[in-house]
Amino acid sequence: MCGILAVYSCHDVEEALTQSRKLAHRGPDESDSFVSSAGHVLVHERLSIVDLTSGKQPIQGSKEAHVIHNGEIYNHQALYQTLKTKVTPRTHSDSEIIVHLYEQEGTSFVDKLDGIFAFVVVDGEKFFAARDAIGVKPLFWGRDDHDAIWFASEYKALQDVCWEINEFPPGHYFTPETGFVQWYQPTWMTTEPTQDATGLREALVSAVLKRLMSDVEIGVLLSGGLDSSLISSIVAREMKARGKKLKSFSVGFSSDSPDLKKAREVAAFLDTEHHEVVVTIEQGIRHLEKIIYHLESYDVTTIRASTPMSLMGEYIHKQGIKVVMSGEGADEIFGGYLYFRNAPSKEDFHAECITRIQRLYTSDVLRVDRSTMAHAIEARVPFLDKVFLKKAMEIEPTLKLVSKERLEKYVLRKAFDTPEHPYLPDAILWRQKEQFSDGVGYSWIDTLKLYAETIISDADFAQAEVLYPHNTPTTKEAFLYRQIYSKMFKHPDAPRLVAKWIPKWQANTDPSGRANKDHVDAYQAATPDMEMLKTLSKAI
Repeated sequence: MCGILAVYSCHDVEEALTQSRKLAHRGPDESDSFVSSAGHVLVHERLSIVDLTSGKQPIQGSKEAHVIHNGEIYNHQALYQTLKTKVTPRTHSDSEIIVHLYEQEGTSFVDKLDGIFAFVVVDGEKFFAARDAIGVKPLFWGRDDHDAIWFASEYKALQDVCWEINEFPPGHYFTPETGFVQWYQPTWMTTEPTQDATGLREALVSAVLKRLMSDVEIGVLLSGGLDSSLISSIVAREMKARGKKLKSFSVGFSSDSPDLKKAREVAAFLDTEHHEVVVTIEQGIRHLEKIIYHLESYDVTTIRASTPMSLMGEYIHKQGIKVVMSGEGADEIFGGYLYFRNAPSKEDFHAECITRIQRLYTSDVLRVDRSTMAHAIEARVPFLDKVFLKKAMEIEPTLKLVSKERLEKYVLRKAFDTPEHPYLPDAILWRQKEQFSDGVGYSWIDTLKLYAETIISDADFAQAEVLYPHNTPTTKEAFLYRQIYSKMFKHPDAPRLVAKWIPKWQANTDPSGRANKDHVDAYQAATPDMEMLKTLSKAI
């Protein structure tokens, strides 16, 4: 994992190097660059995960081509066997296969890559960039006043040099000759699903195991919910078979938060080396500016959930862990959010699943990447494996619908309901969905709302539509985040680079899962520490 920056037809190499340093948090281990004969620039900020000694980038191919890559290619060894002309790799890095495939196949190979990626290849005058299917790895592009085209992992590296900034669309590649071309066009996005859930467990196990590829120790983010617990269980089983003990990490705003209590139970069942990161609400509030800077977002849901995840990331980094597994994607694939219960029909249910998957790069995938990479940690998301996605999205949607007999994500739970060799305790396997920002402690969201009330005056809030005509904040909490964001990201395109997460088919549009009428616990406001809020309001 790393931060990448590339410039097509660059006029100032030193400027490119300077802008790339704004991505150094993504790759603190080493930095290098390459300038092609045509003046195209590649810069790489490296977090070394695979091939710690010789995997420095940019990596040269057999001839003149060079590549920079942010991500992991899990089938890189198998892909070497498919090359028409055999090559001797210069490194042991999984990234190198990209440049050899490009040299032999041009731009047609991207769908062969099994992994997550944002990469750029330059080959003399030629320039080629691509992003993975779902957008697990971030990439932005922009134009400067000299007609150069810039690409970077985060748009903070572009906002001072480009007059136009856009997000590179997931599942696409780009060349100056073709523009953007959609390479990922799975049949499940357009074909009516008709399959049963046969093979679902095996597909997820396979997706997890391939992601154990690493030359450094791997941990798991364990919230105690179904998704992260299943991933943790699969990893723990494999680690035990290898004679190793898995490290698991959980975060909460008190030791009795819902997630910490459930994660504790899972960790005991799986016999992991478990770490509980208990943070204070004051820490969370003081962390808001830092997390908004790394997220490059003002979305309420994303900020609520990312703040504790980022604080946990600080702790994990200090433990020397560089790679973690995480459970993002399952709620989108299986309709796990509580609002899915209100879908008018199975067709609407399935369509919403597709929409949520297509937008993951603006929400949960963005959250997990930025919250971890801010601390030089790579997060891997097995639920978004292409093979698993195909299997899960071809399941007939009636089997995913919630009923009196079926809890949300029933087919996933049932696939791992193996009493003879249980993956999880029943209390976890059949636990109702708890959104991350709720599960870390109900008082977190309630105190954030009250804090915004103490910071944002009625007079300021009345100007919301004038100050922020795009995605106008509708609450003081949203206004506060937008205010912080706007001070950091002043580029004219910055407001439209953010998408708001809004639950569908839910009368209460607060994105908290606890606001849904079907939540098992009644919505009760927590009692905030008013003295702490007053002190913070004066200090910040």
